[in-house]
Formats: sequence, C-alpha cells, structure tokens
Amino acid sequence: MFVFYEEDGQFKAGRIMSETDASLQVEAASGKRSKIKADRVFQRFAAPEPVAFMDAAHKVSDEAEADFLWEVAGSEEFDYHKLAEEYFGHAPQPVEAAGILMRLFDSPMHFYKKGRGRFKPAPAENLAAAKASVERKARETAQIEDWKNELVGGRLPAWDADIHRLLFKPDKNSLPWKALDAACAQTGESALHLLNRCGGIQDIEALHKAQFLLEYFPKGTGFPEIAEPFDPPGLPEAEAAAFSIDDAATTEIDDAFSLQFRVDGGVRVGIHIACPALGIPPGSQLDDIARARLSTVYFPGDKITMLPDAVIGHYTLIEGQHCPALSMYLDVAADFSIQNMETRLEAVRIADNLRHETLDVQFNEDTIGTGSDYPYKRELEWLWGFASTLEAARGAANQSNRQDYNFRIENGRVEIVPRKRGSPIDKVVAELMILANSRWGGWLKEKDVPGIFRNQSMGKTRMATQPGIHQGLGVENYAWSSSPLRRYVDLLNQRQILSLVQDAAPPYGPRSDFLFAAVRDFELTYDAYADFQRRMERYWCLRWLLQENVAEITANVIRDDLARLNGLPLVVKASSLPSGLAADTVVRFGLSGIDLLGLELHAEYAGTVETASVESS
Repeated sequence: MFVFYEEDGQFKAGRIMSETDASLQVEAASGKRSKIKADRVFQRFAAPEPVAFMDAAHKVSDEAEADFLWEVAGSEEFDYHKLAEEYFGHAPQPVEAAGILMRLFDSPMHFYKKGRGRFKPAPAENLAAAKASVERKARETAQIEDWKNELVGGRLPAWDADIHRLLFKPDKNSLPWKALDAACAQTGESALHLLNRCGGIQDIEALHKAQFLLEYFPKGTGFPEIAEPFDPPGLPEAEAAAFSIDDAATTEIDDAFSLQFRVDGGVRVGIHIACPALGIPPGSQLDDIARARLSTVYFPGDKITMLPDAVIGHYTLIEGQHCPALSMYLDVAADFSIQNMETRLEAVRIADNLRHETLDVQFNEDTIGTGSDYPYKRELEWLWGFASTLEAARGAANQSNRQDYNFRIENGRVEIVPRKRGSPIDKVVAELMILANSRWGGWLKEKDVPGIFRNQSMGKTRMATQPGIHQGLGVENYAWSSSPLRRYVDLLNQRQILSLVQDAAPPYGPRSDFLFAAVRDFELTYDAYADFQRRMERYWCLRWLLQENVAEITANVIRDDLARLNGLPLVVKASSLPSGLAADTVVRFGLSGIDLLGLELHAEYAGTVETASVESS
C-alpha cells in the first residue's frame, strides 16, 4: 500500500512499511525512510508506484487552472476532495484528488488555507489586487533585467534616476538601485566606476559636492522663511571708529579693531566682535538653524553659511555702518604691557573693511618702518609691534614658514595662489583674536560661568565645558568667541559673555545638557566640514595639474613615503621614494594616473634635488 502525504511543506508519495494509529513508517522512492504523522496523509492508493503517481498528480495540477477552480469553488470554505469531485464530475481517483490539492496549495492568492485539506476562496477584490501585484512585480523584474543589461553593456538606461542619490543615499527598494546592484555584481565594478563608464557622471566636481550635501544637507542648503532679524535696543556709541581686515570673499565680518593713541605713548585698543547673540535668542527659529548647521562650510570657490544672508547682513561689521558689537578694550602702555581690560556692549562705526588682496602689498615685512604711506599705517605698524610682544609672551611655536593657499575658480579654471602664513597681517589678526578668546575664557572661568573651551594638552585638542590650558597657544584658558557669525560655539559663548556684561543670569547653567550636546555635535560636524574642504581642495589641485599639463614637479619629503608637492596644498604617497630621506628633502616626481573620481594620482620618484640640512631634518 502507498500513501500521498505532506512533509516539511512538500508533497510526496511512498510505500507504507509500518503503521500505528498516530504515525506511519514510509519509504520514499529514493529509499529514504521517515516517520510521518497520520494526519499528514491525504491519499492511500494501491497503484501506480509512487514515482508514477507523483508524475500523474503533477500533470493534473499543471492542467488545472487556478482561475477556473476559483470560479467553481464559490465563496465558502470547502474541502479539497469535494472540489475535485465537482471539477471532474465524478468521485476523484487518488491521483486526481492529489493533483487538485497540489494546485490549491500552489495558488495562495486564489485560496486561503483553513486547515487540513480545507480552503477558502479569496474575495474577488483581494484576488484582483494580488494579480495586479504579481503583474507589477513581473514588469519590474523585466525592467530591472533590461536596465542591468544596458549597464553591463556600457549604456546608461533612460531612467528617471538621481545619479548622486543612487550612489550615496540610495533607496534600495527602487528599481534603478536593484538594476545597478545586479550590474555591479555581474561586472565586479563599483557603482561609481560602472556609472562613469556608462557616461552617468557628467560633472565630477558636482559629484564630490553631492556626496557631502546628501549627508549633511539632505534638504538642501537654502534656508526656511524667517522673520526679519531682531533689532537690538539703542546701544551706546563707541568713542572710536574701527576697521576690519579680511580677504575679499569674506561676507561674515566678525571682527574689527580701533586704536586711540594717548599723549603718554599708551594706546587704547578696541577689539570689536559682531554681536548676533543680541538678536538670536536661545530656542528661536534662527537659533535652531544655527544649531543644525553648527558652522559655515568653506570649500574652494564657494561656502555654505551657518546663518541666512539677511541675518549676516544685519550683524556683519560692514563699513559705513554703526554695528552692534561686543567690544574688548585694552589700555596698553608704551612698552606694550596691558594695564587694564574691560568689555562693553555698544554700537561701533566701521570706517573701513580692509582686504588682504590690497593690504598685503602695502603692509608687509618689507614696508614696516619705511617711509611708504598707506591707510592705517600708524595703527597697523603699532598693532604689529603689540602682536609680536603678545606672541613672544605666549612662547608659541613660530609658523611663519608655513604656506596658505587661496583658490580662485572662474569658468572652470582654477588658480592656486600661495600665501605665506605668519605675515604681519596674519600675526596682527591672529594675536588679537587669541588675546580676546583667552581673556574672555578667563573671565568666564573667574565668574564661574559655563562656556565651551578649547583645551589642548599632550598634543591633543578637544572641546570641553570646563576650562583648561591650551599648550599649543601658550594660554591658560581659550574659549572661541570671536566668530559668532560663522561658528555656533562662538555664538553660545557670546551669550554667556553678554550675561556678564549685562549682569544677568547666563542662558546656560552649570552642567548644561545643551552645552554638552553642542560640544559633541560641533566636534563631529566641524571635523566633517574640514574633511570636505580638504577633499575639494585636493580635487582642485588635481584639476590644476591637468589644466597646466604638469608631468613633473618638485616636492618636500614629510616622512617615509609621504611628500608635499611644492606650490600646492597636496600631499602624495609615493612608494618609490628611497628610504632614509630626511624630512624637507626636495625631490622630483613624475606624475601620471590622475583620477578625479577617486582623487588619486601616481607620483614616481625621479631624483633628489636638494638634501635637507641636519637642522631641518
């Protein structure tokens, strides 16, 4: 005797070897024996043999149309054997009943399982929806296959797909992504290089920007509608007009300076910082915007500001305007010693916005102390002497030999202009900002008012809500406060300093969760912004090498296989560098294999130009 039964979701036929009321020992056609429960048996038959029985049952199942069975079944729950009887018009043979049962099991959108051998027809609307879904999936599968084949063949499909989002923030349920993923699996290429081979990458600069923007500005770089910036109440007017020093592209002018020369040889120095904290209360819409962005993002040729243009325009220290400012005044003796310090909230008239591009030519190491004349000559030369004294007092490392670079991009061409760091202009601005940030940080510490401090020890720099030394700068306390239009940390510190000036309770109290969270988020975000800036600078350096057809260039060895190309802010790794070369050794490289997608190039050692001295190494 044979049985037709279900085991582990599959229908089988086999010979009965032994049997009890509850179970059977069955030998399948393969010879495998297994124990099955009695309620898993659907048909018993004497002939044909199990293999022939299953072949015949499958033929019955294949010939039975699910749609027709569904129409025959009606709408009520039924037993499969009863449906088989109606279908065949007679009491079904075991093989016929088995075939119908198999068809019912294989048609889940037509029939719902209700128990052993029992089913219920799906409602008409459910069946129609299920069929539509199957048809849609079939169309989608065919579409995916077509697109995949096009990609493999090097053709970009005519799809409505955002290439940047597909690469960096894909919806993995979308058809384009599934096609791209399948094509990459077949070719072994990365998605980026496959799409590039297919002509999908039209603008590599935009590609690198998109990777960053989708991560940090997924809703775009625009600002929501905001109310007009809050106008601070009438402020006392500063005694002296001020001037700022920035490069030509700067619109967020945070700082300016004023000098009042006294008859005794002393000078009253004013360090004036733009004061957006007056009009951006904690928890306001503008505060939420600044908190979300945390900093202005800088990169060659453009920037993404932390605050809307209207707010920047309202508080930036623009020439010809009386601007609200948080001012630090220093009474400095003729020997450059600081006799007194005070902080005021006031309106400062900005007489001039001096720009590096013009000032670099007029005010530099060669012109100081000479007879040449230019605007603010007396003020700038005095500030240079004061800044030099401040620098010496800090014991800071001399960085005057380091280079900065300005990128000028116009119509797809790039100009990279070296600018020596540590020029008189840089020293004046840097030292006055360090002075303001350290003195205000010390004031917060003295008054036990929380702030966000930038501490450094053992070569490690970190942001913290508790003050600490900054060994690199040689100061006891350092709290970024001088760029409130560009950095959220500075805006927060400005609020705390304002509370001291106005003799009010600080917005953020001890162990403020808000400050802790701001420190954490700022460090992560600021690092990411800086990394993006470095990536875009690297991109434009490679573009410049291609633009100028540079095949060979000199470089200074940094260490081991790392070297910095001369005239560019570009570090390369060259495994061909001879071992043992001292730092600052000048070498020649042959350049090839510039890859703008991967931001890579191949630098091959071509000889030593100049060996570094013992002192420099």
